[in-house]
Amino acid sequence: MKILVPVKRVVDYNVKIRVKPDGSGVDLANVKMSMNPFDEIAVEEALRIKEAGKATEVVVVSIGPAQAQETLRTGLAMGADRGILVQVDGTVEPLAVAKILKAIALEEQPGLIILGKQAIDDDCNQTGQMLAALLGWGQGTFASKVVPAEGTVDVTREIDGGLQTVQLKLPAVVTTDLRLNEPRYASLPNIMKAKKKPLETKSAADYGVDTAPRLTVVKTAEPAGRQAGIKVGSAAELVAKLRQEAGVL
Repeated sequence: MKILVPVKRVVDYNVKIRVKPDGSGVDLANVKMSMNPFDEIAVEEALRIKEAGKATEVVVVSIGPAQAQETLRTGLAMGADRGILVQVDGTVEPLAVAKILKAIALEEQPGLIILGKQAIDDDCNQTGQMLAALLGWGQGTFASKVVPAEGTVDVTREIDGGLQTVQLKLPAVVTTDLRLNEPRYASLPNIMKAKKKPLETKSAADYGVDTAPRLTVVKTAEPAGRQAGIKVGSAAELVAKLRQEAGVL
């Protein structure tokens, strides 16, 4: 079985986001970029399935600028076998990403597609669901456990009321949640080996997909700063302030 793992290049989660002065978006100049953390979990899960002997190949895919090659090389250094970069400049919305991934899936014929449940830059949480709908495959979202079997995969999902386990027929789409696993660090030898692994570069036009945005960002603003707290001398004073000033009682 082949496993396809889409990965996204995003602002590193340790970086404090800065909004452009004109409010048109997030300032990306001289900002550290890395693989989306949820996608790292997806890569790790695919590698574990392969190491368990239930998959033969792990292919990482990224859709974005030329610099996304670095993100793919990270996946290759973790242990993926090869990479595909669909080079697109500018913002690519989830629907366009799903259409490109559908075309790649039809070309590669994977038995399983594993991707992060959302990207930490736009938090859309849409691509996996859209991809499953376009392909007509079963989907298991917010996975905290993935157990492949012969022709099926059991996915334990994190839901509001606890955990839900669903069984999907392969091929299927699975999106990963935080508690699925702990991604490995790429060792220096593997980082060097990753430089020699195959990485194919294509364009959205090769798959017949129009990536022109359908949405317009009207304004981007930082959240309002929190006001300083105050100390009260007694419970009665606290209740009075909550009732008279905060209006919550």
